[in-house]
Amino acid sequence: MRRDVSEKKALVVRGGWEGHQPVEATELFIPFLERGGYDVRVEESTHVYADATTMAGTDLVVQCVTMAEISADELKGLAGAVAAGTGLTGWHGGIADSFRASSDYLHLVGGQFATHPGKDPCERRGGQEDNYLPHTIDITDLGREHPVTADIGDFALDTEQYWVLHDDLIDVLATTTHPTRPWQPWQRPVVSPAIWTRNWGAGRVVVTTPGHSVDVLENPNVRTVIERGMLWATRTASAS
Repeated sequence: MRRDVSEKKALVVRGGWEGHQPVEATELFIPFLERGGYDVRVEESTHVYADATTMAGTDLVVQCVTMAEISADELKGLAGAVAAGTGLTGWHGGIADSFRASSDYLHLVGGQFATHPGKDPCERRGGQEDNYLPHTIDITDLGREHPVTADIGDFALDTEQYWVLHDDLIDVLATTTHPTRPWQPWQRPVVSPAIWTRNWGAGRVVVTTPGHSVDVLENPNVRTVIERGMLWATRTASAS
């Protein structure tokens, strides 16, 4: 029996490291989902991923869980739901730096936070701002045509710039370039994916790496990408 895709159900899963403000960050986007006709359920842990009934009825997972751990049953439930058509999306460490000990989770999302380069050591004061660098998010040719990033030009940010390890199954919609600097050990500029999608079975995954703090999420370009990503990742009729 096919599900009525007009009845969209979103599951917001949040927790992990408090430095990424998982509650405040997700609360920015819940009204958008509700205005879009989603029935939104919020969970404060990943235990829900092991609930097969809930996951089978979920059209979109919005995850904001930095670091933390995930059990084998929870990961099996999440990965199985995505393969069956549930969308998965998130931003920054809430999706790209989740569950560091799980290679199977990394395989699901296609990219893993490695580092965010910092300022010149002589400019560091011991706070998070030590890792804030001015940089550009460059939309790729694919990104200029994709529904998530179409009509968005390259844009500048001054926040953490994620360096991501990734595989070739992701479709890169935007990149960012880490330049060489005298105090860093790499010897040529490194281009890293900043926004990407991934098809996984019948499901869609969207990862947006900017989003360290609420003010970054409120940047019009970042917010637009995340909101469009939610819509695009949501279970499609063919996966119902």
